[in-house]
Amino acid sequence: MNKAYLGIGTNMGDRLNNLKCACEILNDNDSITISKKSKLYETKAWGYTEQDDFLNMCVEIETTISPEELLMVCQEVEQKLHRERVIRWGPRTIDVDILFFNDIKLKCEDLEIPHPRIQDRAFVLIPLMDLDENLSIENKSIRLYLENLTNKEKSEVKEFIIA
Repeated sequence: MNKAYLGIGTNMGDRLNNLKCACEILNDNDSITISKKSKLYETKAWGYTEQDDFLNMCVEIETTISPEELLMVCQEVEQKLHRERVIRWGPRTIDVDILFFNDIKLKCEDLEIPHPRIQDRAFVLIPLMDLDENLSIENKSIRLYLENLTNKEKSEVKEFIIA
């Protein structure tokens, strides 16, 4: 059984429902089981900033499929939830990224594991910390990467409380 971590984000439409639907679609796949979910976090847009705030979360999954097959599943989730790629880092109904897959290091045209920008993104590091504080990139813990981000970057990630 393989263990992977996915980052899921949304800033269009019913954001809470988009996250819920993405998790349901993942769990409905016979090859995937969500074993843990992080808290939900609301964050300012990263990259292209002329857009609404995001809801982000991470999930830990167990899977019998390969990283390449998991990428196809993630893309299917995005298609089912009407993701359109118009502007790089722009608004989206859903984004599902593979962050880690076992201890694999992989770099090909469509997929890089660990995800190449984890260490720069508080909105990924904070929910990952909810799942496993011992994750590391290049023998450096995600906690250290988080500590190296500015207070401003960290303060823009706020826990989202469902009323």
